[in-house]
Amino acid sequence: MKIAARWILASAVVSLALLSSVTFGLPVAEGSADHVRWDIVSTDLKPLQTISPGGVAFATARNPNTLTIELTGSGTFIGPASGGTSSGVTGGGTWETFSSGSSTGSGTYDVTELASWHFSNFSTGSFIDLIDEGARANGVAVFRIAYSDGSEGVLGVGCHGPGAPNGTLEGVIASKGSVTYWDGQAPLPGVNANRTIFHIR
Repeated sequence: MKIAARWILASAVVSLALLSSVTFGLPVAEGSADHVRWDIVSTDLKPLQTISPGGVAFATARNPNTLTIELTGSGTFIGPASGGTSSGVTGGGTWETFSSGSSTGSGTYDVTELASWHFSNFSTGSFIDLIDEGARANGVAVFRIAYSDGSEGVLGVGCHGPGAPNGTLEGVIASKGSVTYWDGQAPLPGVNANRTIFHIR
């Protein structure tokens, strides 16, 4: 009799939990992984912006702040539901470094691993999107990358589109060897640079 009562109680608890998850919109199972495309984008800067692949973004070092890196790039990644790392990555782009405006090197880079991915929210606003049919998203991704000259580093890509939380990066930051390009240059009106986008597929 006691065993039967315990089964009834356990069934009631499970049923209540399932009912609560439906009622309050809470998932019963853990969230699934995000399949994401990222791009440094080009835009025509018109009131109804057309967003295309193939843009450029800059970041600047400190001590001294005369060191700059220019990056292009795009790719895909699988962002685990746990928020951890992932080797499910593709893509890369080009790089060029500058000191006081003079080029100090250039080449390509490959993305080798996703270090972290934080989805903020879906982007609002109207665009002519020539990149991907997936839902546009705000967030921040950090990748480990390998440069064509043998050095390694980290690339941070942030998208602060319409509706993004305050403080979200728009643009890129990076490291290359011992140089850290901390300060992502902000997008400016009338300048086709320093803009990024994520698409959730």
